[in-house]
Amino acid sequence: MPEMGLKGKVAIVTGAGSRGDGIGNGRAAAILLAREGAKVALIDATPAWAEATKAMIEKEGGASMVVSADVADQASCAAAVKSIVGAWGRVDVLVNNVGIGGPMGNAVDVDPTAWDAAMRINVTSMMLMAKYAIPEMRKQGGGAIINISSIDGLRGGNPSLFYSASKGAVVNMTRSMAAHHGPEGIRVNCIAPGYVYTPMVSVHGMEPELRDARRKNTLLQVEGTGWDIGNGVVYLASEQSRWVTGIILSIDAGSMAGTSGNVSPLKAFDH
Repeated sequence: MPEMGLKGKVAIVTGAGSRGDGIGNGRAAAILLAREGAKVALIDATPAWAEATKAMIEKEGGASMVVSADVADQASCAAAVKSIVGAWGRVDVLVNNVGIGGPMGNAVDVDPTAWDAAMRINVTSMMLMAKYAIPEMRKQGGGAIINISSIDGLRGGNPSLFYSASKGAVVNMTRSMAAHHGPEGIRVNCIAPGYVYTPMVSVHGMEPELRDARRKNTLLQVEGTGWDIGNGVVYLASEQSRWVTGIILSIDAGSMAGTSGNVSPLKAFDH
């Protein structure tokens, strides 16, 4: 049985901060990767949020660095990877976690300009980070990329056409990347979270009744957190998944298998 194999590896996590003191998907992934001995580069457009993650990692004796970058900008992505390699000499893991809710509405109602800008954040950013991380992984003889999508990228019925479309694009981008780079020893996988409760959700406000309804609507009827997603990231980054590439791992308390019927999927939606 392979060990985790992350000790001494260099991992990049985009969107590694969280709003406030809470634990979002990126922050959880970064902390858990550091616990396994990886050096973690914390990329965030809001450095203060990433600094808070760094403090949490350092409190546990882990190694991390904060990199301020706009992952929707090509030059910023190139500079971020260059600075990380300059500091630590390599890149082994890339976690493409950045994503936003984007503009609401169907094809008739959605604002095309807002659509284009948001698509660059949710989809193009992952291509750009991979563009500069993959050449560094090649130097190590392989690596692992984990793209964060959503269960809304696997099914219809979301009131936001943009959100489903962008997250669906991440799903098939993952499969294509896996096909392109598998022969190089670079594994590319995707996590599709269900409706986890994170600071990004809470900051927009959610009535306790809706939060409880979302929990009850899953098969397990247990509320998910960033830690659940972070544990999936660590598995897909580690040697324990050495024979796994091109998969879409739904971490959703069974939501893709069915619902308990306690609340409409549309009413349960919140990104």
